[in-house]
Amino acid sequence: MSVTFEKKSDYLVAVDSDGCAFDSMEIKHKECFIPNFIKFFNLQPVSRFAREAAEFTNLYSKSRGANRFIAYLLAVDLLAERPEVAARNVSLPKLQGLRDWMERESKLGTKTIKPEAEKTGNPDLKLCYEWSSTVDATIADLVHGVPPFPGVRDGLVKMNKTADVIVCSATPTGALQSEWTEHNIVEYVAEICGQEAGSKTEILTASKALGYDPDKMLMVGDAPGDMKAAIAVGAHFYPINPGHEEASWERFNDEALAKFFAGEYGGEYEQKVIAEFETYLPELPPWKS
Repeated sequence: MSVTFEKKSDYLVAVDSDGCAFDSMEIKHKECFIPNFIKFFNLQPVSRFAREAAEFTNLYSKSRGANRFIAYLLAVDLLAERPEVAARNVSLPKLQGLRDWMERESKLGTKTIKPEAEKTGNPDLKLCYEWSSTVDATIADLVHGVPPFPGVRDGLVKMNKTADVIVCSATPTGALQSEWTEHNIVEYVAEICGQEAGSKTEILTASKALGYDPDKMLMVGDAPGDMKAAIAVGAHFYPINPGHEEASWERFNDEALAKFFAGEYGGEYEQKVIAEFETYLPELPPWKS
């Protein structure tokens, strides 16, 4: 079981954190993940291209918001396809050990890769654990004072009147607890479910098993992965559009949440907001399109 909260309302709203509730995606990836990505995987000779690839897979594409191991492996694969990288004769990491582990493990995180690296002695897993744990330490050291987007607190207050509210995120739970506590909004959620609780689909599946009607479940997120998790359990999805977060929260508070509670969210309205959301995140990087 990946959730521990009790069902108290007929409605459930699950809210993603990074890039959805908090304006923390840019600082975390650009200042914490990517410098360590370049350092640990010896990408210094192609640092410009490594940064472009990692920013694309984590921030500016349909893989935005994906688990760190998934998104940074995608970045490595994008690098391998670039002729500019090949021209520099750089040896890119294959990371087969990581790929194999990801095939057999659903809870992809620092805490789960560590015992696997120790048990198997696999050099790829050891390297990826070192990178991931260093990223966590860098985030803990650097990312402070980043507030929720305007409208988030008001939204949480409104949700709480009618729904059970949880955080559903791929971020480590400890970091989520620190951020939600620092900004005094942790009181509005029944549980904080981070990467240790499983994938977002697993978190929503476990939540649904508490007895919620899928039509009374809503996932609020800023990434296609959030939408896929909602679809997987039959729940509704409300998008926070990248680069237009304040307007998205304003619309949520002014009309979308009321429609959801009134049973009028699904259908034409939901399709409209999702169609708009999908225009913001391309599938191909700019150097390919």
